Amino acid sequence: MSRDRTHYLYIAVIIAVISGITVGLVAPDLGKELKPLGTAFVALIKMMISPIIFCTIVLGVGSVTQAAKVGRVGGLALGYFLVMSTVALGIGLAVGNLIDPGHGLQLTDELRRSAEAEAAKGGESDTVTFLLGMIPTTLVSAFTEGQVLQTLLVALLAGFALQAMGARGAPVLAGIGHIQRLVFRILAMVMWAAPVGAFGAMAAVVGATGVDALTSLGVIMLAFYVTCLVFVLGVLGPMLWLVARVNLLSLLRYLSREFLLILGTSSSESALPRLIAKMEHLGVSRPVVGITVPTGYSFNLDGTAIYLTMATLFVASATGAPLSLGEQVSLLVFMIIASKGAAGVTGAGLATLAGGLQSHRPDLVDGVGLIVGIDRFMSEARALTNFAGNAVATVLVGTWTGEFDRERAAEVLAGRVPFDETTLLEEEPPAPPAERADPEMSAV
Repeated sequence: MSRDRTHYLYIAVIIAVISGITVGLVAPDLGKELKPLGTAFVALIKMMISPIIFCTIVLGVGSVTQAAKVGRVGGLALGYFLVMSTVALGIGLAVGNLIDPGHGLQLTDELRRSAEAEAAKGGESDTVTFLLGMIPTTLVSAFTEGQVLQTLLVALLAGFALQAMGARGAPVLAGIGHIQRLVFRILAMVMWAAPVGAFGAMAAVVGATGVDALTSLGVIMLAFYVTCLVFVLGVLGPMLWLVARVNLLSLLRYLSREFLLILGTSSSESALPRLIAKMEHLGVSRPVVGITVPTGYSFNLDGTAIYLTMATLFVASATGAPLSLGEQVSLLVFMIIASKGAAGVTGAGLATLAGGLQSHRPDLVDGVGLIVGIDRFMSEARALTNFAGNAVATVLVGTWTGEFDRERAAEVLAGRVPFDETTLLEEEPPAPPAERADPEMSAV
């Protein structure tokens, strides 16, 4: 069996995306009927996320001899997420003021109804509900309900418990290690359905939206894509080089298949399991990956942060109710908090935008209907930027905590140590730096 036969899988994904766009344009009704294909594939991926996060975090936390190390990694990660989210929100605010893309647009009754529906979804996730939602009903309900933050909490508790058990917990850790390999093997099987999912998703969105609907809103969409690109290349790139001496373009090339998968499904969650595996392969220690990646998926949403501020200014301008400078600063503070709950909302960015406006500026909620038509296309850039931000964050936190093997990363990025696509895990884990090569880790 060819070790890199998945190369053909991702060629198939590209063909599927192009085919989906074609079907959506030529036969829009048929394209809309194909939506369940994309929905089913994303559901298959989401089915795997909770067990993968659980195994990764339990192995990461349980393998560390000092609980303080986990706290240090988590503290650094959360501090970094807060700073970068603020920077992303600020950039979105600046660009939104510069281009004023909503000028001249008009609301219709249909758009108002769309906005009300999104506001209802967003309203379900206020701060208190979000915090209480982190606690599962039972120890296993986090897995059955697919709640990432609940799974994170249960995994941390299990990891610390195994850590406290010492040598007696080693057999359990070894067992979870085997379960992790089984889960990744199942995921590798599921990935062969990616072309079908990408085809259905693209056909449906193009069939439902069409080309004409994009024309009048092209400015905000293009500006958002450019802003995300500037953020990734102008902010994340220099940070990655200054701190870790890693070239951003090399890292993005290493993750190219994951970006393609996100582009096809418009969901960064579809690539979360692969990011965990690839960051470990790159040379970031298991504890850092296990804590930073899942936490980043809930708290480090750079693309969503840019979207929230740009979209709010767009809506304010389009509805003829522009925000003053003071209101914009207040909005920035509010969105810093609101963006942290975006991962827990169905339709994340759009619903969070509507829910945030409902509580902050109710008079602007109707304007959300203007952006509904192109939100699906903007979600591509949101997901890609979120993913790039979390990949960079993992390397940076690994570097700051001394848990990043730069020599191995150089070998991997140069292509001399290829990633094992057949199982999404290496058969033999990379040897950790001396300071973290303890007996408990080697037993996993």
